[in-house]
Amino acid sequence: MKINNLKNYYSNGKLLLTGEYLVLDGAKALAVPTKFGQDLIVEKIKEPQIIWGSFTNTGECWFEAVFDLPKLRLVNCTFNSDKEGNTETIAETLLEILEEAKRLNPKFLKTDGGFVIKTKLTFPRNWGLGSSSTLINSIASWAKVDAFTLLWNSFKGSGYDIACAQNDTPIFYQIEKDFSTALEMTPKVELVAFNPAFKENIFFVFLNQKQDSKEGIAKFRESGKNFDKEIKRISEISNEFLKATSIEKFNKLIVEHEQIISNIIKLKPVKEKLFPDYFGEIKSLGAWGGDFVLVTGNEETPNYFKMKGFETVLNYQEMIKPTLILPKGGN
Repeated sequence: MKINNLKNYYSNGKLLLTGEYLVLDGAKALAVPTKFGQDLIVEKIKEPQIIWGSFTNTGECWFEAVFDLPKLRLVNCTFNSDKEGNTETIAETLLEILEEAKRLNPKFLKTDGGFVIKTKLTFPRNWGLGSSSTLINSIASWAKVDAFTLLWNSFKGSGYDIACAQNDTPIFYQIEKDFSTALEMTPKVELVAFNPAFKENIFFVFLNQKQDSKEGIAKFRESGKNFDKEIKRISEISNEFLKATSIEKFNKLIVEHEQIISNIIKLKPVKEKLFPDYFGEIKSLGAWGGDFVLVTGNEETPNYFKMKGFETVLNYQEMIKPTLILPKGGN
C-alpha cells in the first residue's frame, strides 16, 4: 500500500573533454554535464521492502529487484536485456551501493515501511553518459551521504562524473592528495564558462563500441611510469581548451592531446585508426575507443559519419547543457 510521499532526485550525465586517464593522477580536466541524465523517484510504502524498477529512455523496464528491510536482503530480481551483464551482477552491484550508503549513514533505510524506487534514463543505456554515476549521485542525495565517498568506496574512478552529475555548468575537475582523510583524495571542482564561439563546429559521434572504464584504468595503471610531465601539459591544455578563440587553435590542442594519451596507453588515436580521411579533428573521450568521440567539422560532418555507418551524430547544443551565468568568483 502506498503512502504517496514522492521525492525525485535528478543527476546529469557527463562527458570528459580533456584529461582522460591522467585525471586519476591529478591532471586538471575539463568536463561538461550533458542535457541527458537520470531520474530517481522514491515513493514510500507501508510494506518493509524496497521494490526497485529501472527504466530506459523509452519507458521499458530493464531491471527489477525486491529487497527486504531492514536487513536489506535481496528477495528476487529480473533483468530484461540480452546485453551488458546479468541479473545477479546488477543486483549485487545495486545492493553494494545501498549497503555502503547505509554504512555511511546508519539512519538510511531505518524507517517504518519501505519504498518503491523508479529510475529513468533520458538517454539510451548504451550511450555511456553515466548510467552508474547518475545512479550513485542520486542514491547519495537520497541517503544524505557524500557522493564522492560513496563512489570511491563502491567503485574506482576519478569522480569527475559525480561532479558533472551535481553541477549544471562545465567544470574543471582535479584530484588533490589529502593525507588527512581516509580516502587520501579530495575532489576539487571549479565552475567554468566553457562556451566556445565556434560551438557550431563541434559534434559528438556515438561509436557504439562499449568500453569498460575499469579495464581502461587498469591498463593505464599497468605501466607504473611517472607521468608528471604529461600531467602538467594536459592540465595546460585543459586551460587552453577553455580559452581557445578559434577552431584552428582548438584543433591543434586536440591533436596534441590525442598524441600524449596515445603515447601513454599505447593505442592509436581514433582518427588514425578509424577515420584517417576525415577532414576535421577527432578526440576520444573517457575510455578510449568506446562510446562518444568529440569531432570538429562543419555542416558536412553528420553526412560523413552516417555514410560510414555511425548514425548518432549530435551537435554541441543537442548534447551539452548551456553555460549558465556563473556566481561571482567563478571564471
